[in-house]
Amino acid sequence: MTLYYSLVFLLLVAEMTLFMLLIIPLPFTIRRKMFTFISESPLVAKLQYGMKITFIFILILFIDSVNRVYRVQIELAESNKQQGAAVLGHERMEVQARKFYSQRNMYLCGFTLFLSLILNRTYTMILDVLRLEEKVKKYEGDPKATGKQADKLANAGNAGEIGKLKNQLAEKDRDIETLKKQAAGLSREYNDLSDKYGATNPDSTPKKDR
Repeated sequence: MTLYYSLVFLLLVAEMTLFMLLIIPLPFTIRRKMFTFISESPLVAKLQYGMKITFIFILILFIDSVNRVYRVQIELAESNKQQGAAVLGHERMEVQARKFYSQRNMYLCGFTLFLSLILNRTYTMILDVLRLEEKVKKYEGDPKATGKQADKLANAGNAGEIGKLKNQLAEKDRDIETLKKQAAGLSREYNDLSDKYGATNPDSTPKKDR
């Protein structure tokens, strides 16, 4: 097994371990803290970005392995048409070995990509379940359901580029509201000064031309 396929195998083992950690039944508070840490940690966000790039390379390896399996199948079909029992047996063993390695690499990359999709969907579903449990506790009047942990859980899942864009958009909205308030305050001050100046100098108002 080459180096990059060995790395793919290690990634597959890491995905299986992470999947087992996600589905292990844990208390609500521990699971909430864990998912809050995952959603807020900048290291996890950078790791997710790196994993996306890694999965692109794994997809390329998967396409290459499928192509190799197809070529080996064609070569095996052609070798069956050749004559000579001794040569046929030797070549057939070699082709069968290459077919085995190609299929192994194809299944390895395919299962790694498939499990990455399963992990993403499982994480989203568990996060939705935690939010629903938090809402139920809030409706039942649990005081712990209205603290900082509840707010962090409500904002969980916004890590990465999408979360940064949402935060930037929220900051822009706050800046716009601040500018509106400042403009309204300046307008009121201007009107007050105009009224005050008009009351102290009634003759300074411009007259209409006849």
